[in-house]
Amino acid sequence: MRVGNIVFVFLVSLLVCGVFRVCDAGNGRGRRPRVRVGELRMNFYKKSCPVAEGIVKKITWSRIASNPGLSAKLLRMHYHDCFVTGCDASILLDTVDSTSPAEKEAVPNRSLFGFDVIEEIKTEIEKVCPGVVSCADILSLSARDAVSFHSNKPKWEVHTGRKDGRVSLASQVSGNLPSPFANFSGLMQVFTNKGLDEHDLVTLSAAHTVGVAHCGIFSRRLYNFTGKGDADPSLNAKYANFLRSKCPNPADPSITVEMDPQSSLSFDKSYFTIVLQNKGLFTSDAALLTDPIALKTLKRFQKTNAFFSEFSNVMMRMGAMNVLTGNEGEIRKKCSIVN
Repeated sequence: MRVGNIVFVFLVSLLVCGVFRVCDAGNGRGRRPRVRVGELRMNFYKKSCPVAEGIVKKITWSRIASNPGLSAKLLRMHYHDCFVTGCDASILLDTVDSTSPAEKEAVPNRSLFGFDVIEEIKTEIEKVCPGVVSCADILSLSARDAVSFHSNKPKWEVHTGRKDGRVSLASQVSGNLPSPFANFSGLMQVFTNKGLDEHDLVTLSAAHTVGVAHCGIFSRRLYNFTGKGDADPSLNAKYANFLRSKCPNPADPSITVEMDPQSSLSFDKSYFTIVLQNKGLFTSDAALLTDPIALKTLKRFQKTNAFFSEFSNVMMRMGAMNVLTGNEGEIRKKCSIVN
């Protein structure tokens, strides 16, 4: 999230399946994905590679200390991995056949960053525990540690035991990642296909509290919302003027602005305040105000601290979506290529 445009991404309700049950309702392509929390566990590498999680945290925090924007980028990469074919590190694979480009070549993924961080972590872990720790687990742990850096406190638990996938296709990305230009019905169409509801949408949209976005992603709201040179009337007028002072027309691809102008480096609940003030940066942020259930959730999260525990639960479920375990998949030697 960044620092490119952060497009959201997100999951399946534990209220139906329970935290440690296995829900198998399809393969995730247009049907509810498998949520396999019960096949993952805390401290999976306690005996086989006890230093693994420490290495992930050390390198992630070291890189973020010199580049704070990495927090949002690694979180975004984790979302984009899980939401296409599941949390199998397929987003990390390079294209092998030019006629079948990998996921990272799809338009929504071309602004992803942080691949080098994951590869650096993998290289260090392979030195001490060769062939043991999956790239999928490294990505999941690094995303959590990235977000936790600024508060020095884990924001959610990460259960491990994933295997790495062997297939990555850009053609599978379309329709699986919600668009920042989408209205509420468009968002819910994507989320419903993932087994998600309005509550999940609002909860995970709060990832926009960290990171920045390129002006081009929202410039239409400032200069040509209906094709008549007008601004989006749902956007706070004063805030729109501020954004125009930062983003010229036509948009300069090198310019970015904070998605949460109050705390773009801190994972907090200020996102709900800015959205309720009509200062959500994307059309998809503003869309949350148009649904009564989503609006009620926004207000509840703004007024209470319920968001943090609920976000933690949703992230744990997302991290278990369509994972490969046991004899499935592989443990890659390098995250960018299959063995």
